Amino acid sequence: MTTTVQIEDQSATLETLNEWLQIDPGKTAIVTIDMHRGHLDPQEATFPVAPELSESVRRASKDLLTFARGVGIPVIHVILSMRPVEAYKFNPRIDAGRITLSRSKPTTDAQRRGVLHNIIGSVQCELMPEIGPEEGDHIIDNKKTLSSFYGTDLGLLLGNFLKVDTLVLMGINTNTCVQNAAFEGMNQGYKVIMARECVGSMYGDDLHVLGLQNVARCLGWVLGVEEIKRKVRAFEEINGSTARVAAAS
Repeated sequence: MTTTVQIEDQSATLETLNEWLQIDPGKTAIVTIDMHRGHLDPQEATFPVAPELSESVRRASKDLLTFARGVGIPVIHVILSMRPVEAYKFNPRIDAGRITLSRSKPTTDAQRRGVLHNIIGSVQCELMPEIGPEEGDHIIDNKKTLSSFYGTDLGLLLGNFLKVDTLVLMGINTNTCVQNAAFEGMNQGYKVIMARECVGSMYGDDLHVLGLQNVARCLGWVLGVEEIKRKVRAFEEINGSTARVAAAS
């Protein structure tokens, strides 16, 4: 029996929350999550999103990342990289012979060759060129699970060295690794923003929408790229540009 669930209209509340939010570029970091070829490359992806989704996410992300670097917001790339033994055991459901993805999932050249997902040193672990890395970006390349924090030094980098209080998240998948980072960021006291056009899911539009709704209504904010830019510019107009050196002192 199929049950149809109507998404509640919380637009008025979300609009009020969005108006309240300020984004201080001196206390903000962008965290890109698994924006590597293993998800986004139309030929080399092993767990691919649809090609048109990959293109739109990469285009929007490049726009926001270029802006962020220009105003001094640090960019951190968190990348899944697995030893072969870890790749086989990454998800217990692999042992069952099936992972349930979207029915519209594409098939790539790498999948036809039987390439394992994001083995250390493989092309799948490389960031897409629109994403980075660029000079000054930070790389965390030992993510092993859905968590960007567990087993990595992301928390240390954010709290001890960059001293930020706001995280802008982008990446793949909306409903797994990115949403996981939103939960963990909130649990650690950060203001969490998901960049709407810069996330996507290989699990289908329904779970993508679930991730957006859950972050917007329960964990933080979901803002478009232009909204994020406007909030940064508005903060700088009111308060003046916040120097990174001053913010870190």
